[in-house]
Amino acid sequence: MMPVLEEPAVRARMHPISVETYHRLGEMGHLSERTELIRGAVLEQMPRTPLHSSIVRLLDYYLLTVVPEGFHPRAQEPLTFADSEPEPDIAVVRGARDAYFHGHPTNAELVVEVCVTSESLDRVKLCVYAEAGVPEAWLVLAETRIVERHTEPRDGRYQQVEQAVFPAQLASTIFPSLLLPPAGLFGA
Repeated sequence: MMPVLEEPAVRARMHPISVETYHRLGEMGHLSERTELIRGAVLEQMPRTPLHSSIVRLLDYYLLTVVPEGFHPRAQEPLTFADSEPEPDIAVVRGARDAYFHGHPTNAELVVEVCVTSESLDRVKLCVYAEAGVPEAWLVLAETRIVERHTEPRDGRYQQVEQAVFPAQLASTIFPSLLLPPAGLFGA
């Protein structure tokens, strides 16, 4: 991190950018593909560890089998909100797979963030999801094999949080056939 950003007085004077400006900067080639916009700040994404990549891939395959027709999972693709464009590890969105050629989804029914090295940022993103009205968000704390289900978004926070330590599971409140974590999620 740039040392200047460690100064609260400097951070307070930073100017946030809009989603539209973020898109224009990307179109002009001024941003790497590994960024996301959170609360008007352009953040570089964390490198993906083998554990993170494996869990995301397994979750994506699993969700393809349990999400009902009319919904589909999107792995590491943007969601566009008022002041943010996060790229959750998995977002389950409503509609056909070909419905987003002209714009990213502006909401999701469910998001999943896999935390290996990114827990503090993922917890900030939970507030973004709650503020946007995403009904359910899951954190998969990979190294401790804990999953957290966050529901009832209100006032920029999820009001209900439940945890399960593997091999215990929690059911989704949106898609009752979805149980997390599925068997084998954390490997052998």
